[in-house]
Amino acid sequence: MITFPNAKINLGLNIVERRSDGYHNLETVFYPIDLTDVLEIVPAGGGKSTLTTYGNPVDCPMEKNLVMKALRLMQQHYDVPDVDIYLYKHIPDGAGLGGGSSDASSTMLMLNEMFNLGIAKAELARLAATLGADCPFFIYNHPMMATGIGDVLSPIDVSLKGLYLFLVKPAVSVPTKVAYSHVTPSPSTSPLEADVTKKVSQWSGVVKNDFEPSVFAAFPELAEIKTTIENGGALYASMSGSGSSIFGVFDDVNMAEKMQGKFDNTTTYVIAL
Repeated sequence: MITFPNAKINLGLNIVERRSDGYHNLETVFYPIDLTDVLEIVPAGGGKSTLTTYGNPVDCPMEKNLVMKALRLMQQHYDVPDVDIYLYKHIPDGAGLGGGSSDASSTMLMLNEMFNLGIAKAELARLAATLGADCPFFIYNHPMMATGIGDVLSPIDVSLKGLYLFLVKPAVSVPTKVAYSHVTPSPSTSPLEADVTKKVSQWSGVVKNDFEPSVFAAFPELAEIKTTIENGGALYASMSGSGSSIFGVFDDVNMAEKMQGKFDNTTTYVIAL
């Protein structure tokens, strides 16, 4: 069985408060995009589960990969036999795009289907939350308003259909712990859920990512990328999540593709939304 786990971007990200458990309450909109890995799961040929990775290097032991953690979680709770998993990594890591979380959630969905487990999505999402805060989103995989630590989800009527995403992933990566350690939580002054229903051209200065001030101070090249995208005619530009990718939303595919010429030595994508 083969599937194509997709990435996400964050439309706004408000860090509301630091919790007593050390995590942070936040507000964000998760939005799926057509940038994918490739995941294949087949019955184990050698008697025990394996994970083989291709594409972008994956720098962690097999059992610590989120895909294997998802498999072990399913085996812990349900009658799931050993399998061989093949993962082609295309979504950049450390970019705030949720690639690892998407792979893990896709693993759970595939195992549920392959072995006719009949697990409801709500239950899969509850289990997925133990793997990572944004894993539950990928169980549903449509635009969601997220609160709590990103695991409390509610559907939101936001569509960017007909627009184009220009995405830049520079060589630098922003560790999540570093991003959170320098952010200053504060209650949001404007309701994000309402702000994202406005025209995209009205988002600048309103739909904000609270990580940007501190992350841009530490990595000024990211601020320069955002400015370049804005000056290139984007309706809106932002950093995604706490990672280092910067995206711009364009209403003209030619303008989006033209931006690639400004980042010749950097990984870029143009994606229809």
